[in-house]
Amino acid sequence: MEQPYLHGLSVVLAAPQQCWSRRDGQIVDSPIQGVYCSDTRIADSVVLSALGVGNEAIGTVEPGGGRARYDTVWRTPDLGADPAIVCRRDRRLTPDGLRERIVVRSSAPDERTFPLLLKVRPDSTPMSAIRASVSADERPTATAQDDGSYTWSFGNQGEACFLAPGAIVTRGDHDLHAQWDVVVPARGEASVEWRLVASDPGFPFVHSPGAARETTGGEPLDLLVQTAARDLAALRMTDRDDPTHPFYAAGAPWFLTLFGRDSILSARLSLSWNPEVALGTLKVLAERQGTVTDRASAEQPGKIPHEVRGEPLPLYGPGRQAGDGGIVLPPLYYGTIDATCLWITLLGDLEEAGLAEDELGALMPKLRAALGWLRDHADSDGDGLLEYVDTGDGLSNQGWKDSGDSIRWADGSLATSPIALCEAQGYAHQAALVGARLLDGLGEADEATAWRTWAADLAARFRAKFWVRDELGPYPAIALDAEKRPVTGVASNMGHLLGTGILSPAEARVVVDRLMHPTLRSGFGIRTLSTDNEGYWPLGYHVGTIWTHDNGVILSGMLRDGYLAEARVLATELLRAATAYDYRLPELYAGYGADETPTPLPFPAACHPQAWAAATAAVIERALR
Repeated sequence: MEQPYLHGLSVVLAAPQQCWSRRDGQIVDSPIQGVYCSDTRIADSVVLSALGVGNEAIGTVEPGGGRARYDTVWRTPDLGADPAIVCRRDRRLTPDGLRERIVVRSSAPDERTFPLLLKVRPDSTPMSAIRASVSADERPTATAQDDGSYTWSFGNQGEACFLAPGAIVTRGDHDLHAQWDVVVPARGEASVEWRLVASDPGFPFVHSPGAARETTGGEPLDLLVQTAARDLAALRMTDRDDPTHPFYAAGAPWFLTLFGRDSILSARLSLSWNPEVALGTLKVLAERQGTVTDRASAEQPGKIPHEVRGEPLPLYGPGRQAGDGGIVLPPLYYGTIDATCLWITLLGDLEEAGLAEDELGALMPKLRAALGWLRDHADSDGDGLLEYVDTGDGLSNQGWKDSGDSIRWADGSLATSPIALCEAQGYAHQAALVGARLLDGLGEADEATAWRTWAADLAARFRAKFWVRDELGPYPAIALDAEKRPVTGVASNMGHLLGTGILSPAEARVVVDRLMHPTLRSGFGIRTLSTDNEGYWPLGYHVGTIWTHDNGVILSGMLRDGYLAEARVLATELLRAATAYDYRLPELYAGYGADETPTPLPFPAACHPQAWAAATAAVIERALR
């Protein structure tokens, strides 16, 4: 499996539509570039040329969200050495597909005619195959329509339509050719437009229009906030049949759909910006809350799902070849240990922010069901802690560090499942206290007292079992393994305990100090794994890189627990990192320290924009304003 690299590419987005190209706007043969609708690439090559004219790219403007601009100059020796002809491609993604306006501007003293040729190659490759660099079995054939457009099918129910008004459109062996003779007046401009419209009725979600949070200013923090707000607006989706349930799709390109953990954390981190999205996230997940026990989907009564797709999702990779006895996740998959607790805490956040009583009342049955899951199903072996079991049917690790090699001992060796993650205990503790508070509001004093007792007992078990010590002192282990031994890896997971109430003030102080130690803190943010772990690698997905949202959750916990000075230091380092990425913090980046590189190095396969990375800007803003 060779996952495509993304860090050097341009993206425009209106989830679930997305377009990935080179920085000059051209979409050429590559593992990832293309135009997408839902979970399918519908065109894998879009190339613009001016016949007989050389060109050079001079700039890309990519402000975030659904727009980008690509500028080139055309070489015209008869007009002198200075660039005299400029071509601008204004690209925009809307809920129904891609639109592009091509503008040719001239400083020539006479009228000029330029033959413009656009080549578009239809495709229908599933996203899961693209992520694994698996070739499509066959290419769709475009069919001419009476109005001059060409259409082709993709997926189970999707249809794409290419339109180029004013052009002569013909079909080649595999691609469509659209040619315009563009007449540019002396010292003037001319333009043409084309569209690639697409829809997929079989996909459960559509784009949810929503204005980006308006901010002004040109300081780095202002630019970060502006970019993040536009990206979050581009990532907004909702139920196809109910526009009142907006949520943030997890991220581009692989995760443009509803994810339990990702969508909830994105909503929590950016709650001050968009409380209506937080409420929509609660509702859209509550509608899919588990009702039965099913091993194949990991569903359990009261459980909040992990992810929702339009079709089953093959997991490619070593030992996971789809169609060869490999793992295929069902469209509605519940393999997560933390989403249910996070759903409860998001409800608590909204209630604290002033959620209307009728909205809260409508969600109370779902709260009781979620608390029921926490009590009856989250503890699979009866030891009073939350753990997940790798059944071989789904994801091997079911916390946010869900890669197979993420849970490590201090010597770098891997822990064995069932795994009890440290942060899952913190989430559960906070969820129980939130549930108690909300039940108190209903006059259910006995139930509330029972949940406070449950939380206190969990905190006591956590204190007895998770705390370990190394040469730097005490710290919470990343997890307990199958034999209930504390897995001694020093990792960022401990930072998610801040703000949950499971730590005493003295313990929180210890955790903050360890997070700020140079073995975890790089100067550009906190690493996922300590540099003194034998398994550390600065480009290891969950074993040394820096994840933006991981730092956002830690920041939020620091602020909640009163560590304002440390939060300001960490937020400043994240803002410093953002300047290296045009103020769009990616999903993750390399864990090299500021003493090793003047700017953070990219993780080549990092998604961008990513909802919880964009939402982290809201917490950075809180820490620095």
